[in-house]
Amino acid sequence: MQDRLTSTPHQSDEIARIGVFDSGVGGLTVLKEIYRQLPHESVLYFGDTARVPYGTRSAAEILKFTRQTLDWMVQQRVKMAIMACNTSSALALETVQSEYDLPILGVILPGARAAALQGRRIGVIATPATVNSNAYLHAILEANPRTQIWQVACPKFVPIIEHNRIAAPDTLQIATAYIQPLLDRSIDTLVYGCTHYPHLEPVLRQFVPRTIQFINPAVAVVTAAANELNLLGIQSHCKAMPTKFIVSGDPAQFTQIASQWLPAPLVQQIILPTVTVS
Repeated sequence: MQDRLTSTPHQSDEIARIGVFDSGVGGLTVLKEIYRQLPHESVLYFGDTARVPYGTRSAAEILKFTRQTLDWMVQQRVKMAIMACNTSSALALETVQSEYDLPILGVILPGARAAALQGRRIGVIATPATVNSNAYLHAILEANPRTQIWQVACPKFVPIIEHNRIAAPDTLQIATAYIQPLLDRSIDTLVYGCTHYPHLEPVLRQFVPRTIQFINPAVAVVTAAANELNLLGIQSHCKAMPTKFIVSGDPAQFTQIASQWLPAPLVQQIILPTVTVS
């Protein structure tokens, strides 16, 4: 089912949705935390699956994609937006927070603070764009300057997840090659620097020692969202509406992958205008 970008009727704050967006299914880890921590909140979920992955794109592309998504979400009258994408959070969050009259939360700062509270020798796995931004490095050190941090870019992880290859025979080998250098540093904490990566936890648990703590920034960003909703007085006290799922790519593919973690969602497709980057 395809819809053009259209606005919806005005909604009160009591029934207005929280907008959650990601390049694909990674943001489902944030959505699951909303269901757990904010059961009365309704959600509009957007996955930019026609343009996944974001992690190998330029900063200019990421900013334009983020603005385009937020423009559409403002049309849908969301009351808050959660940027459930570490790459966008690293490269576009500060810019768009100053451009939109809407509370916009990213995953990096809450995740970094959670990591700084838990660990002293911290490994971060993320997309190349997030690693190159050093956003986690700076945020963790700001929260606790006594930590030691090592980062590894994992460009193959998002395609593995988006193409439903978590159980493929070579996934364990790929994951081990990425993470072993961090284990060699005797890390005590491992940060999922991409919201897709918690989907790989069954694979990682096969070889990462149980003594190492996993930090899922999705947990921390939803806690931050709850605090912001309360501070602004826009939390919902009504029964949550069913989540509305929208993607820019093939809805059937998204449904097939998402059904591993959620009851089979009803997914619609929107046709995004072409974005050109000068």
